[in-house]
Amino acid sequence: MNRHKGRMTRDGIRIHEQADFAGMHEAGRVAAQILDEVAPLVEVGQTTGALDAFIEKRVGELGTKSATIGYKGYQHASCISVNHVVCHGIPGDKKLKDGDILNIDVTVIKDGWFGDTSRMFVAGKLSRKAERLIQVTHDALMRGIEAVKPGNTFGDVGHAIQSFVEGQRMSVVRDFCGHGLGTVFHAPPNVLHYGRAGTGPVLEEGMFFTIEPMVNLGRPETKVLSDDWTAVTRDKSLSAQFEHSVGVTAEGAEIFTLSPGGLFHPTYSE
Repeated sequence: MNRHKGRMTRDGIRIHEQADFAGMHEAGRVAAQILDEVAPLVEVGQTTGALDAFIEKRVGELGTKSATIGYKGYQHASCISVNHVVCHGIPGDKKLKDGDILNIDVTVIKDGWFGDTSRMFVAGKLSRKAERLIQVTHDALMRGIEAVKPGNTFGDVGHAIQSFVEGQRMSVVRDFCGHGLGTVFHAPPNVLHYGRAGTGPVLEEGMFFTIEPMVNLGRPETKVLSDDWTAVTRDKSLSAQFEHSVGVTAEGAEIFTLSPGGLFHPTYSE
């Protein structure tokens, strides 16, 4: 196994070898496939707990392990964040209502590699303002990924996301960020979704990390509820998030978590 070869940068960021990309692709593909499969189950009257139960079942059936069950005491195979929940929403008995938007975040472990991805889903009919929020958040992620190439900095990635989102009169959440991953769930660097171009660590071929911007229709501030997990917008405005796991190549970014069925965007146009 090549997984522990490679080297660390001065910032503690692991540089992976070419052979490691295959393991990340396989883990990422399974995580994305599970989200593809859950898509038809997202409908009015469905509970987030039932969605999570389906995800947990498929994690096992596909020969992977959940990275979140048991992580810091968390007991579910997904985080499901509805409407003004920014991230880390806990699945439960709450039924989805017409027009609810939700982010489902899944991380699996396959052969020691972590595949981490999230995307937006809609129950019933999508409102115009929610549709615009989802589109801007999706496009912000893609702009961040476009900024990934050797020689650019993590500040370039954050700046690409922030400048686009704020240009659409929305706000980027600052309290949560992307992260390095590979054979561990969370590792350096912290991938901020805001920042100044040209600042932060320099991107190098072989870095693996997530980009996962959270975008609010209102202000960026969040608060964590008494369960110590669920983060919500302080002003109760709608929030959306998309997440891919990527690796830096000589040319740019390779996305490990592409949807096998082309379902990454809830209107099914990637």
